[in-house]
Amino acid sequence: MQEEQEKNIQDYLAILSRRKVAIISTAMGVFLLGLITALVWPPTFRSSATILIKEQEIPTELVRSTVTSYAAQRIQTISQRVMTRPNLMEIIEKYNLYVKERKRQTSEEVLEEMREDIGLDMINAEVMDPRTGRPGVASIAFTLSYEGSSPGSTQKVAGELTSLFLAENLRNRKDKAAETYSFLTAETSKLEKKIEETGKKLAEFKEKHANSLPEMTVMNLTMLNRTESEFDSVDADLRALNERQFFLQSQLDQINPLTNMRSATGESILDPASRLKALESEFASLSARYSSEHPDIVKIKREIQGLRQQTGQGFDTQQQAKILTSKRSELAGLIKKYSAGHPDIVKLQAEIAALEKSIKDNPVKVEKQVMTMQPDNPAYISVQTQLKTIETEIESSKSRKKRLDEKLRDLEKRISKSPQVEKEYLVLSREQQSALLRFQDIKARQMEAEIGQELEKESKGESFVLIDPAQYPEQPIKPNRIVIVFLSLIFSIAAGLGVAILKEAMDSSVRGAAGINKLLTAAPLAVIPLIYNTYDLRRRQRINRMVIGSVFGSIIVVMLLIHFFWTPLDVIWFKGLRKAEDVMSV
Repeated sequence: MQEEQEKNIQDYLAILSRRKVAIISTAMGVFLLGLITALVWPPTFRSSATILIKEQEIPTELVRSTVTSYAAQRIQTISQRVMTRPNLMEIIEKYNLYVKERKRQTSEEVLEEMREDIGLDMINAEVMDPRTGRPGVASIAFTLSYEGSSPGSTQKVAGELTSLFLAENLRNRKDKAAETYSFLTAETSKLEKKIEETGKKLAEFKEKHANSLPEMTVMNLTMLNRTESEFDSVDADLRALNERQFFLQSQLDQINPLTNMRSATGESILDPASRLKALESEFASLSARYSSEHPDIVKIKREIQGLRQQTGQGFDTQQQAKILTSKRSELAGLIKKYSAGHPDIVKLQAEIAALEKSIKDNPVKVEKQVMTMQPDNPAYISVQTQLKTIETEIESSKSRKKRLDEKLRDLEKRISKSPQVEKEYLVLSREQQSALLRFQDIKARQMEAEIGQELEKESKGESFVLIDPAQYPEQPIKPNRIVIVFLSLIFSIAAGLGVAILKEAMDSSVRGAAGINKLLTAAPLAVIPLIYNTYDLRRRQRINRMVIGSVFGSIIVVMLLIHFFWTPLDVIWFKGLRKAEDVMSV
């Protein structure tokens, strides 16, 4: 096993001397590769525009906007609408972007790459919230950028996107304002129809239950009390009138309607009605004693018939029935005392038979006979007049009592229906009141929406203002060629040293007297130096020339690459002179 040799600084310098060709060639290769990468890497330009979120010009206390979403949220919404497939494809075709990518990639991949090239950055600031009075973070502006390989097309695309954002914001705000106004207008129309329907229902309900409405309850109770009092008064008056009628009727029955007349001898002459009653009683008595052909019987019959024609009265069946009943009672008493052949019993039986025959021959008349003779007794006429007046008042009182009774029933019906009517009435009233309040609220909002719509039409609301349009990018944002060159230099040195170390580790040669001494543990007797012959010298010169040529060739290649792929050399020269003059002037 070979012991690891310890190296000092001379050994490392010797290694660098021995491996200088590998180190330089490797370093040059890596550096050239990095340099070519930095120069060949296509530049990426960025053009950005700054858009200010301008607040509403008119104070919100006076006019409220219908667009209430936050600015950041609205910007993200606009971004999604702007970066749609039709818009992006139109921009790609208009400015002939992603030519190589469109040949080997799908349209979705190209669109996704373009979306990644589009940048949207919000600019926030600490502001004081006017509603709460507390500090907070709010978006006051945003930047819209686009990255591309051509500075001209990059600026144009950034400007196009900015125009789309501004136009979409205006259209979006106007559309929202119009949608809000249309919605509130439709809701107002619906509520107007609903109010009309509820009003019609309420009017029909009031018409149907006009007397049982809640506002009529007090009046109905008052009318009920008053009607009851009036009914009691009429009832008392009617009872008094009936008593008065009974009293007057009793008086009238006791007064003869005709005035009694007297003869020359001073005897009282009966009136036809009284005379008729007396003859009827006498006829019943004579019929019991004589036959129907007896002169007295015939005379009485003729006189009775004449009196009936004179007075207009028929046969008084009721009076004859009373007499018949009395005679029968008298006969029953006599039968108990005497035998059947007793003269009084025979006479009484004859009278009863005559009365029965008279009642049979004159059937009962339902209608009451009215005496056609005009009364002439002043007392009778006076009582009769009072009786008629009382009868008229009684009929009037009965009619009034009937009306009051019907009125009481109607009032009681109204009052009994009042709770249910009030319940239904309150439901309809609340429904209409709710609809009215809702209508007033929606109507006020509709007017605000209309003002908000005019606000957006005149661009007086919150708006996007372009404060920094897309500029022509003078310098690419990437790649950073200086950094790449610097890193290439670092990596080239590291790679050259790494190759030298690797070769040295793989080389098992023994070099120098120190190496032999460490290997054999004995010092060499003599050291013969390396003697270069002509071939070695030529070979060494050739290698040196190749290294020098490679260095100069690399420098030329780098300058050509810089000239054609980055910046012309004359421009760099003049910039250098300008900087030198600036330094010297200082």
